[in-house]
Order: sequence, then structure tokens, then C-alpha cells
Amino acid sequence: MTFISMKQPLFLFLLLLSSIGMYQCQQPATDTETTTQTDEFNWVADTVADLRILRYQVPGWDQLTLDQKKLVYYLTQAGLSGRDIIWDQNYRHNLEIRRALETIVSSDKGDRTGAEWQPFMSYAKRVWFSNGIHHHYANDKFLPGFSRTYFENLLRQTGATLSEDALTAMFDPEHDRKKVSSDASGDVVAMSAVNFYAPGITQAEVEAFYAKKIVKGDKTPVSWGLNSRIVRDENGQLKEDVYKLDGLYGPAIAEVIKWLTLAAGVAENEPQRKALELLIQYYQIGDLKTWDDYNIAWAQATEGDIDYIQGFVEVYNDPLGYRGSYESIVQIKDFEASARMKVLSDNAQWFEDNSTIMDEHKKANVVGITYNVVNVAGESGDASPSTPIGVNLPNANWIREQYGSKSVSLGNIIEAYDQASGGSILAEFAHDEEEVARVKEFGALGDKLATALHEVIGHASGKLNPGVGTPKETLKTYSSTLEEARADIVALYFMMDPKMVELGLMPSLEVGKAEYDGFISNGLMKQLRRLEPGKDVEEAHMRNRQLIAAWVFEKGQPDNVIEKVTRDGKTYFNITDYDKLRTLFGQLLREIQRIKSEGDYRAGQALVETYGVKVDQALHQEVLDRVKPFNIPPYAGFINPELVPETDANGEIIDVKVTYPDNFVDQMLEYGKKYSFLK
Repeated sequence: MTFISMKQPLFLFLLLLSSIGMYQCQQPATDTETTTQTDEFNWVADTVADLRILRYQVPGWDQLTLDQKKLVYYLTQAGLSGRDIIWDQNYRHNLEIRRALETIVSSDKGDRTGAEWQPFMSYAKRVWFSNGIHHHYANDKFLPGFSRTYFENLLRQTGATLSEDALTAMFDPEHDRKKVSSDASGDVVAMSAVNFYAPGITQAEVEAFYAKKIVKGDKTPVSWGLNSRIVRDENGQLKEDVYKLDGLYGPAIAEVIKWLTLAAGVAENEPQRKALELLIQYYQIGDLKTWDDYNIAWAQATEGDIDYIQGFVEVYNDPLGYRGSYESIVQIKDFEASARMKVLSDNAQWFEDNSTIMDEHKKANVVGITYNVVNVAGESGDASPSTPIGVNLPNANWIREQYGSKSVSLGNIIEAYDQASGGSILAEFAHDEEEVARVKEFGALGDKLATALHEVIGHASGKLNPGVGTPKETLKTYSSTLEEARADIVALYFMMDPKMVELGLMPSLEVGKAEYDGFISNGLMKQLRRLEPGKDVEEAHMRNRQLIAAWVFEKGQPDNVIEKVTRDGKTYFNITDYDKLRTLFGQLLREIQRIKSEGDYRAGQALVETYGVKVDQALHQEVLDRVKPFNIPPYAGFINPELVPETDANGEIIDVKVTYPDNFVDQMLEYGKKYSFLK
């Protein structure tokens, strides 16, 4: 493929606009279980509780070579082979419960006609969606809408089994009720049900355990705890049970290694092959230095059409931010869209130099940022069914500073969200028709650019002061929220910079205004529809958005930068001065970067707890009342496409086809049969 020239800003902008709908397909319905991309396509497959189950397509599949198709197939199989791991990581009884649910749903026995069957199926779908019995986003445990007596009858009738402890976990509302606690006033380890720590282990013990491992001033620290579970040894002392071939999760890891080895055999180039071989070695021995070596090799393997994210990566599910959840995303580069957006990574140093952060916190030489728009071919683990829309890795600050990073926007996932959006609550929360019109015209482009700025510039900007420990060491439970806030504010600050127009990324600053409108409305109101009545904000991304919006709302009061308007009993937030709002974003960016650079825990804690946690319950109830008529679930996730190899008489793969299943339950049952490797 030939990359499109970046030399003509107007040409770039016109191409960027054209990319917004580049994957749109014809829309008539299908009555078959699967459909090809040329058939009419149903984007929404199912809804349950607060969830929508969507589908996505894989554009350009037929343009890949046979070896590229094999590479994608092997990588997706590797990802799915580790699927059991995320279930066990999320909660110690999850695998047992999942298999009982699979047995019941697969059976032709049991009471399926009574009033409790549909609540049971809703519960099963929610558990499959969240990879366990706790909500994937809110972290609260699902409460069954059916009786324990009914469920125990189903177990007997179908031959499924479940331990007494697992039954208690399902039906006792207070038992392990929170997967991840972010309540800094208590022991977040003891209060979290996530299976990263054996029961009875405390936060103080874990912090003391790692304090002995951390070397102050280490410029290349390994990611302590990333691939292990903390347990007690025979003497009652803490130790790490490492995820590796001959350790914890060994049977699943063996399958992952098998498929990664096949993938390495059809790698597109030597750097890609080297990275895969290091990943295999890491899985074999579990050494975190090898994980760093792999990440360096992976970050530098920038050629080729196929890439992937694989391993124990993000630490959001650990209340202390040490342990990585298993995930896999296999991706195919969208050359045209990537070329259009390459201008961001090419100008990364300009953005760093012109940021509002203190000069001593700026990187003198921003290196190695690679940004691509990609099309997902398959996801697993913590990335599925609920998926991110953008990713920036590696997470280790020192690797990013010395060797660079990769940022991706998941183009076909974003496209699927757009196609499935249907009705909108935009007008319900917009202050006036001018805001509605602006968001309708420029909102999609603004969202794309904000995501790109967040991943490419935001996560790659800034540096820590010499001798300051990693953010998870210094900022602890607030690290993830503050990092996401920093990346979001970088995006917001530059969305109203004339440089974006000069670079040809937007036609005018009206795009930035549309993004500001949407962010403030979401941060102060719309995202509250994700919470149950009476709840405060706990999830890191939601805290980040409320923190930013609430902070600028308060600080802008003397100049009425954002006015709170009550009309016909409804609340609206109206931005009166976009330039002053941008200035406030810049001030907050400077402070959050200072907090990260200096490791100022108390200031970070005060910022998050003051602005990001507490909810105005009257406003929350108003939001819930206003969105109820729209009947749009606030969360969505995806059924994966199925990659089907075709073989010759000798068993050699001669082609790989893509089909698009449309039944979420069937896919979950198939995965349970095909990729179940842990007891």
C-alpha cells in the first residue's frame, strides 16, 4: 500500500472526513446464523439489562495474503486459548459458576417454561458479558432475579454441579459484593473480591511486600506483580504465584504458546518474529525482565499490516494497580485511515513543547510514537465482549520514554458503535439547538480526534522527576484515574488549538467546541445513567471525566464559563466561553502532570476525592428519569467474527474465511467447549 501524502492540509482534511463513513454497509436483515460482509448486516444482536450486544465487521480481509490470514487466525486462537484466565482472575468462583451455567443452557432438561427462566437467561448473559459475576464496569455483583431453590432444581435436572461456596457467592448479596474496591478509607485489598490476592491478605501486607522489592532510583524498573497472584506460603509469608507454563494457569498458557509459535512461523518480518518469540519465552518462564524485553521489541516492530496486544496488560482490576488482566486484541492496519492520522505522531514534539505543563516536566525528545487506525479481527480476555476503542502501550514509563509506544484506534469497533447508535439522547441534554446542530455536524470527527489525541499525545506526554517512583507506587489507588484524566485533558486542551486546523485535521475550531459540549454534558450528567441510585463514582474512567468537568465548572464560576441552567424542571450545562474553558483545561493539565511528576499522593487524593467521586443524588435521579424513555442501554460489547480455516487433503490451510455469528449465547457456549483449559 502507498501512504497518502501529508503535505496538503486541505487534502488531508477532505480525506479524513471521507473516512468517517468508509465502512458503512448495506442494511437489510439476514435470516441466517452468519452473514458475509456483502450481505445485509444487523449491527445489534441482543439486549439484556443495561447491555447491548453488537457485531462488527472486518473490512479488507480478502486483500490479505494467505500467510497474513494465517497469522491473524493463529493470533486470535492464542487469545481465545487464554480466555479462562480472565474469568479466574476476576473472581475465584467464576469458572465454576460459568460451567454450571453452560451446562444448564446447553441441556434440553430443566424447567424452561416458568417465570424464572428468562431472569435466569438474563443473568447468564450478564455473567458471560462481564467474564464473571461482577459487573464489568461498576464492579458490583449481579443479584440473580430468580430464587436459589429454582437454580438448585436446574442444577439437579441438568446434572450441573456447584459448590456451596459458589452458591453463596451467587445468592448472598453481601458476600464478595465488590470485585474492585476504590474506597481509600478502607483496606482496598480486603474489600475486593478480585482473585489477585488470596483471601485474608491485607493491603498493608502487599504494600510492605513490594516495598522490599522496589529499588529507589531504578531507571528501568520491572512491572512488579504484573503476572502473579499473591498467596501465603507454608510459613504464612506472602509469595507470588507466577503465571507461566509450569506455574499458575499453565494449561491455558501452554495453549497460548502453541498458537503463538505457529504465528511466529508466519510473521511478516524479522522484528515481528523476534517480538513473538520473546512473548513466548516470557510465557514459558514468567520473568518480568523478559516482559520488558518483549515490550521493547514489540514497540519497535512497526512494519507490517498485522499487530496484536497479548498478555497480562492493564492493571485497572487490581485495587493497588500491580497485577495485569489477561487480554488479547488482534488487529489489521487500516492504511488509508492511518495515513490520514499519522500527522499527529509526526508532530508529537510540537504538542509536547506547546503543552501547559511545567518545562521541567516536558520530554525534550518525544520518541517512537506509532499511531495507526486498525480493524479488529478478534478479541478475548479483558478486551471482550466489552472492548476499548483506543489503546496506547507499553505501560512502563521508561520504555515509552526510551523506545517509544504504539497507539491504535479500533476503527471498525468505532464504526460498529456508530452504526448501532440508533436514537440519540443528544437533544435531551443539549442546552440549545445551536449545540445540537454543532454536535451533529462535527461530533463524530471530534470524537475521533479526541481519541487519537488521548492515545497518541496524552499518554505519551510528560515525564517523572528524577528519583520519583512509578505512579502506582506514589499515587497508589488514584494512579489510573489521574493518568486517564491527564490524557483526556491533553486531548481537550489541543482540540481548541488553531494548530489542529493548520495541520488539516479539522475544518475549524467548531469541531473542538462540539467536543467540549459533549465532554461537559457527559462528565456532569449523561454518564450518571451508568450508576445505580445512591451510588458514587468508582470506575477510573468515569471518575476522570467527572473530575475534569466538575473542576472546570467550579473554577470557572467567577467568570460564568459554564452556566448551570434550569428550564422546565430540567438541568442543562451551557458553555459561555470556550477559550476560557480551554485555559482552565490547561491549568488542570499542569497540576495533574505536576502531581504525577512529583508523586504527590495527597494532592492527587484530594483532587480525585473532591471532584471525581461524590454524586449529586438529585441530579442523578433526574438523569435516570430523563433517559428512561429512550430505552438505550448504557453499555455495549461485541460478538466476535469467526475465522474459519479451509484445508487441503494434507491438512494444510489454503484459506481462512470470515463469518459473522449473530447469536451471543451460541458463541459463549462454543467458547466454553472449545477454549476451556483450566480446572
